[in-house]
Amino acid sequence: MEVSFNMNKNNNIIFQKSVDQFLIQHRSILDVITKYQESNSRVNRAIAKAVTQCGCIKIKAKKQIIPSDTKLMEIHKFMNTHLEGSLCESCKEIIETELGSNLFYATALCNMLNLDFNNIIKKEEERISTLGIYNLT
Repeated sequence: MEVSFNMNKNNNIIFQKSVDQFLIQHRSILDVITKYQESNSRVNRAIAKAVTQCGCIKIKAKKQIIPSDTKLMEIHKFMNTHLEGSLCESCKEIIETELGSNLFYATALCNMLNLDFNNIIKKEEERISTLGIYNLT
């Protein structure tokens, strides 16, 4: 596990430095926060198009029903993603590209605010590990 974390840590550090190097035009915090928001919308739109234009995935949403006597550790057994199917290669590529752009602008925010992207990931992983199933965010 430690080797994997170190490899990811190095990749995250390289990625954060690359973002700083290649963010040329949009150096204002206002530009970056609006580009980040736009990239969030583009991820959502790409997923919606996978449903409505391509049809490779379907959304079949309904109320999540959890029996009243269910133990907290077993709730996940009753939860559904509401997704059917799987992404075709084209939709997968588009969504990966949009998520990449989203990560780019999230990392640019880290750079502008002098935050360590890798440290944020590490702290979040520790928080999730510590809270376990009580991490109901």
